Amino acid sequence: MSAVQNVPVSSVEQDMPVATSTPSLLRILTIATIIATLIGLYVALFYVGPDIEQGEIQRIFYIHMPAFFGAMIAFGATVVGGIQYLRTRKNRWDTLALAGVEIGLALALVNLVTGTLWMRPIWNTWWTWDPRLTSAAIMALTYMAYLMLRNGIENPERRRRFAAVYGILAFTTVILTLIIIRIRPDTIHPAVIGPSPQDAQGDFDATSGVVTALMVNLPIWGLLIPVTLMWHRIRLQNVVERVEARKAQLLNE
Repeated sequence: MSAVQNVPVSSVEQDMPVATSTPSLLRILTIATIIATLIGLYVALFYVGPDIEQGEIQRIFYIHMPAFFGAMIAFGATVVGGIQYLRTRKNRWDTLALAGVEIGLALALVNLVTGTLWMRPIWNTWWTWDPRLTSAAIMALTYMAYLMLRNGIENPERRRRFAAVYGILAFTTVILTLIIIRIRPDTIHPAVIGPSPQDAQGDFDATSGVVTALMVNLPIWGLLIPVTLMWHRIRLQNVVERVEARKAQLLNE
């Protein structure tokens, strides 16, 4: 009951957009995202030829790498939301931060799962403590802990404040995952863009259509999918918080 009593009902409702029908722009964006995703999958799975050395399994990189950049965009939205919440104390920014973590974590898991599927036939193992793989796993676990932190704090204001600070600091794991392949010479993870470390394996230079497949899928998984899903998640959270505010109001009467 203490958690309910700590909810500032009027301020929550004032800071929350009223639930309405789906905006036309969101409908268009959703349809465009679905169509673009199907096109991207077609290009990755059928249009581009198989890799000369790795065969068909190399196609998974056209989803694997773009999914990471989509996660990075979503986690970046969490940083923006956290900073803005600490500055303004408006709940809408906390909602953006939460949506960024949930969508970013989903895409980070896509990145990890597709990576393990690629490793099994290429490296003959489901997992290895390669620096890039380890940092990607730490990144995902860090954002899982963000969700646990939110669920473990009853006071809404304290929960939002702590989550904002945590979400900002957690982005260091994204930066580490992005750059570790350039600063650790012992990695065996291939660098798809730019020169690889001397001992890296998996050069895609001889594969025709790699650039085409990546340029098609990068904006889809790296921008369209995270933005569309975050927008839907924000609208869902607005509905959830409005319902919770109404329940708290009834219990306080």
